Amino acid sequence: MERVAPLPAPPRAVLFDLDGTLLHTSPDLAAAANAALSDCGLAPISASIVETFVGKGIDVLIRRCLDHLGREEDERLFDRARQAYMLRYAEQNGRLARPYRGVVAGLERLRAAGIPLGVCTNKAGAFTLPLLERAGLAASFSAVICGDTTPRRKPHPDMIMAGADALGVAVPDLLMVGDSVNDAAAARAAGCPVWIVPYGYNEGRPVQEIDCDGIVRDLEHVALLLCDSSQAWISRPKR
Repeated sequence: MERVAPLPAPPRAVLFDLDGTLLHTSPDLAAAANAALSDCGLAPISASIVETFVGKGIDVLIRRCLDHLGREEDERLFDRARQAYMLRYAEQNGRLARPYRGVVAGLERLRAAGIPLGVCTNKAGAFTLPLLERAGLAASFSAVICGDTTPRRKPHPDMIMAGADALGVAVPDLLMVGDSVNDAAAARAAGCPVWIVPYGYNEGRPVQEIDCDGIVRDLEHVALLLCDSSQAWISRPKR
């Protein structure tokens, strides 16, 4: 169910989450996780369950996998599984990932309107940039903030603030668009509005529970709301 509250001010730039917002990446994440578990002599986990582990970065994903298998206390195993995952995901990254419906058209419309766009993801930079290139989305963004860009990842506000700085706007003038409570919490902590898409990865929880300023069906709807002629207050940020 969609709901969008009036924004306190017109956004001058938009920052997007990656996994679960721009790209359906969980098939790659699950394939890499299960390959890493196999390398460690562990049983596989269904892709639907692994999808609920996505959102707080690689370390949390691996720990959740081990917890699911009853091996959460084994730190040596965690180190082995993490190392194996890094190697496996480097091989798998982008093979199965696809843009969600409305992403390409929505980004094109926002760019045509002159709105600066950025990515804010907990994924490491070594995986983020190749993934955006392979998906054909890299040219849409003038800023990419990754999980290792700042000392703390979402849900901390650091990455949102770094994104605003990279896009040349004040934090309150930024709109965050994500799919999870991590995105919303980071935006709230930073002090910018946040819209949520309903189709992504919210760690198995319904998006209606998220404290946000709007639930929008897809990125085409985001572009419609921001670029509609009746909302012509959208403009380029002052540098």
